[in-house]
Amino acid sequence: MITELPFENVYRHGFARVAACTIPVAVADPATNAEAVLVAARECDAEGVAVAVFPELCLSGYAIDDLVMQDPLLDAVEAAVARVVAASVDLLPVLLVGAPLRHGNRLYNCAVVVHRGRILGVAPKSYLPTYREFYEQRWYARGDDTAGQHITVAGETVPFGADLLFDAVDVPGLTLHTEVCEDVWVPIPPSSPAALAGATVLANLSGSPITIGRADDRSLLCQSQSLRCLAAYVYAAAGQGESTNDVSWDGQTMIYEGGQLLATTERFPDGPRRSVADVDLDRLRQDRLRQGTFEDNRRTAGTPFRTVPFELAPPAVDLGLRRALDRFPFVPDDPARLAQDCYEAFNIQVSGLVQRLEAIGGPRPVLGVSGGLDSTHALLVIARAMDRMGRPRSDILAYTLPGFATSEKTKRNAIALAEAVGATIQEIDIRPAASEMLSRMDHPFASGEPVHDVTFENVQAGLRTDYLFRLANQNNGIVIGTGDLSEIALGWSTYGVGDQMSHYSVNPGVPKTLIQHVIRWVISSGELSAATIEVLQAVLDTEISPELVPAGQDGRMQSTEDRIGPYNLHDFTLYHVLRFGFRPSKIAFLAAKAWGDPDAGSWPAGYPEGARPSYDLITVARWMEVFLQRFFGFAQFKRTAIPNGPKVSPAGSLSPRGDWRAPSDGNARAWLAELHAAVPEAFVGD
Repeated sequence: MITELPFENVYRHGFARVAACTIPVAVADPATNAEAVLVAARECDAEGVAVAVFPELCLSGYAIDDLVMQDPLLDAVEAAVARVVAASVDLLPVLLVGAPLRHGNRLYNCAVVVHRGRILGVAPKSYLPTYREFYEQRWYARGDDTAGQHITVAGETVPFGADLLFDAVDVPGLTLHTEVCEDVWVPIPPSSPAALAGATVLANLSGSPITIGRADDRSLLCQSQSLRCLAAYVYAAAGQGESTNDVSWDGQTMIYEGGQLLATTERFPDGPRRSVADVDLDRLRQDRLRQGTFEDNRRTAGTPFRTVPFELAPPAVDLGLRRALDRFPFVPDDPARLAQDCYEAFNIQVSGLVQRLEAIGGPRPVLGVSGGLDSTHALLVIARAMDRMGRPRSDILAYTLPGFATSEKTKRNAIALAEAVGATIQEIDIRPAASEMLSRMDHPFASGEPVHDVTFENVQAGLRTDYLFRLANQNNGIVIGTGDLSEIALGWSTYGVGDQMSHYSVNPGVPKTLIQHVIRWVISSGELSAATIEVLQAVLDTEISPELVPAGQDGRMQSTEDRIGPYNLHDFTLYHVLRFGFRPSKIAFLAAKAWGDPDAGSWPAGYPEGARPSYDLITVARWMEVFLQRFFGFAQFKRTAIPNGPKVSPAGSLSPRGDWRAPSDGNARAWLAELHAAVPEAFVGD
């Protein structure tokens, strides 16, 4: 983190802006091509780009055949390199430019790495294709044996070899490696050992003429290399202007990060194009930190590299954020991907429950239904499990357990839903037992005082769970828990004899923001009756509430989100804490970008248009403080004792036997201090 930069600056928060550029090439005209490179380079500079990648042999043209052996052409290439170097003095980006260069007794197909008026180094192409339309070994020497060498270019003697890394000393995590076209098509690309040696941004200067299907092949290679190497992969292919003697060109550019496509451009462009994206260096570093096999692979397959340091000096201004950012990181915006995720989430839950029930002799599922999201979803999961096991849904023992604040609406929804899915439903009023307990405890509520403290709430929550466990004893059943991932993160449950406990839980891997979409997916399956769909829609439209405290004078019932904050923001923070271990300041920066403008970006399919909130940085920071206090400083003792339940999200689970292991007596001081220092205006007067 570069703390001297303003909070709004992407480089402060572990990002580096990269560009994959394709330009119109003038065949065998290095001077013209150098000017085209510089036009694009200046535009990249204006956008705050740190690394700009250009196509293979872009200073000469790739498809010039024997012309590349002519001294006038090669002299002009060196002059073009000198021109680019001289003009780069005042430019921010590191420029990766393709050029044929003489070295020793041979000619090499090279990536020239230029920054602020000097050549940082030259990386030759390691693997030369000589099959089908390719004939590169006619002109060029392989560069795979050039480690440790130097080359003289445009009057400068600089490092030369396939063993070069370029490290930005003032941008933590920005370490660059470059390879050329065919290098990524071999079984072990040069970028693989480079990544093991520390490279985070892998660049490919490509010629690659186009044939049917080749663009998909390139994309697959770049995606898989970025995923396997836990790196960004920046790819720029030759396009307009290359000779079309016997092939054609499409100018494909793309940027991948950890297997995710960040940016691409149209193919067969008319004129220059570039993909620009902010690569998350923190994410790559954290992935490597967590995936210990990455370092193990370095120990067995790593090779030595030389590191060339340079200072980027990113501009201290607000550059915006150039990458897609999900408001709901657990919920894809793409409808097809969302449907796939809902299908997988639901079936993971169903399969887990089926396995547990069959393993312990097929007991009857016992469930408390409240008319809320979580118990509704759990009931749908249990019903599908019964179908898979060939058992009648009447084996499901559903209980509604109204207390002092249960509304008629939610109770009605709970009963209607249980009846609609074919479960056995029974109502047990817990108020007499709760009143007796409060009276025995000499609680003020028993004497008529309107004292609705945590004891008042937990007496009800505990009795509900106590009833369910005893009913399970009585009916050869097991209690199915309903608490979701978001509630577990926040510790929003009653410990022990309360909703924190069950025999087996189906929702612990599903966050609150995803559950509503899984329910919508179940509705869209076409398998439910109109009556069931009507009840499910009513549940989706009901405000989230524990219904433990009676409505106030305004008639409004108890609201969970009024008390602990919006699940939209809590799930956003949870994802980035659990999956990446990001600093609170970075998560706040991202959340403010994602949620600042409700009209910007995409929303998940089915999200109601009239209920699209926005949150500014101050609001984000204030609720993040609540999350940090609860997640790190309070709730772990509950998570340490949660029952079994399936992991669903790739972001992780909070089971102490799975992804998340933490001390029950930890604290949130380090996280809170980092947040308060980064956004002090949110906590003035605290």
